[in-house]
Amino acid sequence: MKRVVITGMGIYSCIGTNLEEVRESLFTGKSGIGIDPKRTEYGYRSPLTGIVPQPDLREALNRRQRICLPEEGEYAYMATEEALKDAGIGMDYLEKHETGILYGNDSSSKAVIESHETCLEKKDTTLMGSRAIFQSMNSTVTMNLSTIYKLRGINFTISAACASGSHSIGLGAMFIRLGLQDMIVCGGAQETNYLSMASFDGLSAFSIRIDEPQKASRPFDKGRDGLVPSGGAATVILEEYEHAVKRGARIYAEVVGYGFSSNGVHISQPSNEGSALAMTRALQDANLKPSDIDYINAHATSTVLGDSYEAMAIDEVFGMHRTPVSSTKGMTGHECWMAGSSEVVYTLIMMQNSFMAPNINLEEPDDFSKKMNIIAKTTDKKLGICLSNSFGFGGTNSALILKKL
Repeated sequence: MKRVVITGMGIYSCIGTNLEEVRESLFTGKSGIGIDPKRTEYGYRSPLTGIVPQPDLREALNRRQRICLPEEGEYAYMATEEALKDAGIGMDYLEKHETGILYGNDSSSKAVIESHETCLEKKDTTLMGSRAIFQSMNSTVTMNLSTIYKLRGINFTISAACASGSHSIGLGAMFIRLGLQDMIVCGGAQETNYLSMASFDGLSAFSIRIDEPQKASRPFDKGRDGLVPSGGAATVILEEYEHAVKRGARIYAEVVGYGFSSNGVHISQPSNEGSALAMTRALQDANLKPSDIDYINAHATSTVLGDSYEAMAIDEVFGMHRTPVSSTKGMTGHECWMAGSSEVVYTLIMMQNSFMAPNINLEEPDDFSKKMNIIAKTTDKKLGICLSNSFGFGGTNSALILKKL
């Protein structure tokens, strides 16, 4: 089996639109949550969301390229541009070498709704334009980025709810391990517009702590009342180890473990058994013991059931070792389809800078969370091996283990 390493990363999120801004936010425990007036106007129960600035791509892309990109595609372009530069890869390299792309995305709501509204108003499908196709497909991110960057390797989208971004990295690692690719662009993207989350709001899934937006996302806290939706995009460059060394690339970490499972029980309720199985399989894949893990970036989204079942699973696998745990979602909210990849980037940033980001807004852990060693304040620590969890609707589970080189 080939070894798989990460040689570049990029991030565009509510806590920063580049690696340095995000590093500062993670270290200081800065929240990116705010109120979206459009949600209030539209009829949302909760107008809370991660505030992600809209990028201006007029200087970076031509008109045709911009027309084909939906909101989440714009975020993905920004993250990927930073990741490629971080890895020392330019267009000259991409045109001469085969590079793949696997990206997590599970919706493109705004593009679908806007094209539908055009038809209702004009009664003429020809007025929708080609953007209605290229922006609305679930594969819109891989479709657009593969064209913009002239990628000629593996090319498809992973739709696995809130584990999409994590599975994209895990599957990318598998392709490289098998010798099928030398380099793959992996990541996840999530739109943040008000049209994309109304159905979740209708299920009362969101926090209504409107008077204190930055305290609304409270992973593992007894007083949590729901998640806060968020989004953006995160990209990592996966590369075969010898290929990276030959290229003279800087190596952030090795992807040593990928574990997955399906709960197979309830479409929306999580499972401690499924979560524990994914983590155990990741450890087995990496040939590691629970005691080898220095830090866990939890999936914990600030929901009563989700946090509780994950706490049970972490306690089952790591309880006797008191492994440090925190959820960065206290700062970012739930970045949904991008979360699995963004939290890998957040973890890599912590590993590079020797600290554990805080699980902010934790005032009193619930009965299940009390058993864990939750990091409530920024803590300096050299991190050699870390695990990142991602779980999604439909019972899909993914766990990734990174080892610093």
